[in-house]
Amino acid sequence: MLDLAPLASGASAPEALRNTIDLARRAESFGYSRYWLAEHHLTPGVASAAPAVLIGLVAAATERIRVGSGAVQTGHHTAVVIAEEFGTIAHLHPGRVDLGLGRSSIGRLKDRVAPSAANGSTRKEAAKEAAKPGSRVVDGLLIPAPPAVAYDIERLSRQLQLVGFRDAPDDGYDDLVRDVQAFLAGTYQEADGTTVSAPAAAGADLQIWILAASAGESARTAGQLGLPLGANYHVVPSTVLDTVEAYRKAFRPGVLSQPWVMVSADVVVAPDDATARRLASGYGPWVASIRTGRGAIPFPSPEEADTMVLTDRERAAVADRLDTQFVGSPETVVRGLRVLRDVTGADELLITTITHSHADRVRSYELLAEAWSRQW
Repeated sequence: MLDLAPLASGASAPEALRNTIDLARRAESFGYSRYWLAEHHLTPGVASAAPAVLIGLVAAATERIRVGSGAVQTGHHTAVVIAEEFGTIAHLHPGRVDLGLGRSSIGRLKDRVAPSAANGSTRKEAAKEAAKPGSRVVDGLLIPAPPAVAYDIERLSRQLQLVGFRDAPDDGYDDLVRDVQAFLAGTYQEADGTTVSAPAAAGADLQIWILAASAGESARTAGQLGLPLGANYHVVPSTVLDTVEAYRKAFRPGVLSQPWVMVSADVVVAPDDATARRLASGYGPWVASIRTGRGAIPFPSPEEADTMVLTDRERAAVADRLDTQFVGSPETVVRGLRVLRDVTGADELLITTITHSHADRVRSYELLAEAWSRQW
């Protein structure tokens, strides 16, 4: 499970965080194997801004389920801070911690899109968008066309500065991952060969994952280092097959002897399809708030969603997310998830669910766990 500690409209951050603790305990009782927390900063509708802190609290509130990050945004942190934070948790909860690393790719939008462009993109980028392929169906799985998204680059730039995003990190991503590994192993050395001691990290029993949304550096790094990969279908569904293929092509035995892939999916389950669609009705306006650069709004109720009419531009920006969300009865959703698993060759699925009501979200995960277990 992937949790953003979402704020529903009318709710507070303390409520959202208490819901996360409750949901983690329920997840353990339902039989889920992992409970991951996201990292999102300065976002009105998300309370998961300090994943290491929240993961430590979730680990303390549960007994068996693995807890982790999905993902630490490495552009905001150094290797030693990441290793020390998660090493601290793992020392207290050995064998239960997953460290999922991401690349903070949103920061690179500044390099791809000109802030002064009236529609949020340069003419060169507009030409690229026009040349992109359309949607396709692969063995029953929808691979949608990439969305036409116009970000508010100036706003994003200001926010990235506030959270300390590094525009030009000294080392490449693979170097950062290797440094995290070295601090955890207690083998990190300075240029002159001096070993640097980080006791909060050294010897910690945790598992590193690489999360990727494209066939680029993250997927290749995961493969080259022999690490497990989390491939992003629920946010960037257009690239999932390319991401998995690049990882498997680059894979060399390392931490793992063979590739291991987890694929994410956005899911809402209810007793019947109509009820599930009603519970998921706020998803379009919520995604539109992200894709238009405002940051995720507090998740609207179905009644509030009824009044939120999307513009043509907003509908185009969210179509790929809406079309690839798995919504329906347990049987409907399990059929869809089995297709996702089979087409991607996933070894695990990472499920994320947001509804306005906490009780509905808990019930969605419970219904899915019951239905998924029956297929075996």
